[in-house]
Amino acid sequence: MQFSIPADHPSLPGHFPGRPIVPGVVLLEHVLEAIETTHGPLGAPLRLPQVKFTQPLLPGERVDIQLSGEAPRWRFRVLRGDTLIASGEVCA
Repeated sequence: MQFSIPADHPSLPGHFPGRPIVPGVVLLEHVLEAIETTHGPLGAPLRLPQVKFTQPLLPGERVDIQLSGEAPRWRFRVLRGDTLIASGEVCA
């Protein structure tokens, strides 16, 4: 799944003024959406036992989400080209 966050996204003005960076929680929302699109509703509660944010994501940059695994545990990677932006696990 590919996506980009537009410069007018409501989370950006406070994160950070003058040089907006996409918040990690916005990236994680897209990861969960990708899992649900591929595998169906996740339900609640979810756990994120491991998440690493390795590079900032700027508004307008296009990234890809790569998923592996099956219910109840998935691994994810968020990539901008060959650059790892974030990685981790989601457990249902």
